[in-house]
Amino acid sequence: MSAAAAATQGSQSLAFRVMRLCRPSFQIANPLCVDPLDLFVGEDIFDSVAAAAQIPRLLHQNHLSKATDSDLTYRHRFELRNPSDAMGVSGLLMLPQSFGAIYLGETFCSYISINNSSSFEVREIIIKAEMQTEKQRILLLDTSKSPVETIRAGGRYDFIVEHDVKELGAHTLVCTALYNDGDGEKKYLPQFFKFIVANPLSVRTKVRTVKENTFLEACIENHTKSNLYMDQVEFEPTQNWNVKVLKADEHHSETNFKNREIFKPPVLIRAGGGTHNYLYQLISSTPGSTQVKIDGSNVLGKLQITWRTNLGEPGRLQTQQILGSPITHKEIELQIVEVPPVIVLERPFLVRINLTNQTDQKMGPFQVCSQGDPSEERAVVINGLQAVVLPQLEASSSTEVILNLIAIRLGVQKITGIKVLDARDNKIYDALPDLEVNTTNSPIQPPFSGELWSLTDYKAFTVSS
Repeated sequence: MSAAAAATQGSQSLAFRVMRLCRPSFQIANPLCVDPLDLFVGEDIFDSVAAAAQIPRLLHQNHLSKATDSDLTYRHRFELRNPSDAMGVSGLLMLPQSFGAIYLGETFCSYISINNSSSFEVREIIIKAEMQTEKQRILLLDTSKSPVETIRAGGRYDFIVEHDVKELGAHTLVCTALYNDGDGEKKYLPQFFKFIVANPLSVRTKVRTVKENTFLEACIENHTKSNLYMDQVEFEPTQNWNVKVLKADEHHSETNFKNREIFKPPVLIRAGGGTHNYLYQLISSTPGSTQVKIDGSNVLGKLQITWRTNLGEPGRLQTQQILGSPITHKEIELQIVEVPPVIVLERPFLVRINLTNQTDQKMGPFQVCSQGDPSEERAVVINGLQAVVLPQLEASSSTEVILNLIAIRLGVQKITGIKVLDARDNKIYDALPDLEVNTTNSPIQPPFSGELWSLTDYKAFTVSS
């Protein structure tokens, strides 16, 4: 309550009382309970089979028969008459004794009572309840259009307000009342109830890219003082990705598997720092296309997390957009499309290459050639024309290039140094990664026919000196 409200409280006829509505908790006692058998006999009684056989009959007749529910002396309250008594759960529920902690993603529910502590009736009460945060002020209740007619002396008016908690930090529940007291004087009552909203969990993510696949690992840590049962931890990818949840192999019977599909058990994350890891595989839904990027990184998506506490109170959070590894954006990209499965020594072979313009404007002309260290002797070289000139390429379009190569060494060799350049200023746009091929000395079908020498008919090719 604020100082201003406290100073005027003595002259007010009404006062607000706020109680948080939350579910009760189990009343757990930890008494030192004993087995009645230990009070009558020693450990050596079981050495005699005949004597041990008589103990249960005597015990039930002379002792446990007296421990009934109508026994108000409670002299048997420390006896373990049932194995479940050792748990310390009495079967009673305990109402909250304090305002408690409030966490992001929960629903704040409060029972508010406005009491008339004066000896006369008050009339025309206009009540407002608002939730004030650091960023906004939200109206929860307003009776301006239908004021409460009267509250008798010693009476009260009760109502319930709810608010989905979506911000961290300080929150203030502002309760105000405008009313006429017994003398007909107009009075204004403001009261403020402050509380702090904490973060119930933290989410740490790791992104790894392996060839065409991207793997996202999410580690969820529980920061609350109660266990959290995760109903759903779902990753919602952007339109450029498809997602698959990866789980450890579990061996269950067919019956158990069907039951688990129908009744999906929640994942338990224990109180005070418990963690659980989730793994997702992301596959691009548009292979070869430009990814959506923010500040040089591709947007993968976001996590939707829902959970419940011990007695079923729900909570829900949504993470911010998760960004993948930074993408090196190429204006022009070279990719190998096809290489012959068999390459024979000193026999020409064709390699199909795809050239893609990944910009939003026309680019070119281009030159595809072989460049490298002159002192390095290559095992695979270009046969015939040493450079291929291509015309301008429209935005977001591609074309194919066919290179005529020849291997001059046996064994596993590398095709290296194939690059695409700007035909005007020799700016290098991209280079093919080194590709290993196996060169054999075995004869194959007759040498390449006219298809090899028809390259001059291909409209994209011109002779370069």
